[in-house]
Amino acid sequence: MSTIVAVPSESPGGLDAGLGAHFGHCELYTLITLDDGKVSAVNVIPNVPHEQGGCMAPVSHLAQNRVRVLLAGGMGMRPLMGFQQMGIQVFHCGPARTVGEAVQAFSEGRLPEFGQGFQQA
Repeated sequence: MSTIVAVPSESPGGLDAGLGAHFGHCELYTLITLDDGKVSAVNVIPNVPHEQGGCMAPVSHLAQNRVRVLLAGGMGMRPLMGFQQMGIQVFHCGPARTVGEAVQAFSEGRLPEFGQGFQQA
């Protein structure tokens, strides 16, 4: 089964890109399709302007792109609840420096899920 994972990314996006510091204000997202834990596709999409719907605009944008998992450095409770309502799991990307490192850690089950014993300080 395929799972689309979104990672806030620095330009130009892709597996070697640095992680975006704030999911809602990042320039773009790298979308990785995982099939049985292996990368089968990598796409880059621009973020939507934060002003259009505030912090919920990126939630809707990612849901419309069939994202099921978001790897992020942190976020507030309102967008986290929005992702949960859309059925998108949110994991903390921990010490990963690149999109590829974060995706690998996720595939190996090494990232904590927000709201499952992990809360942003």
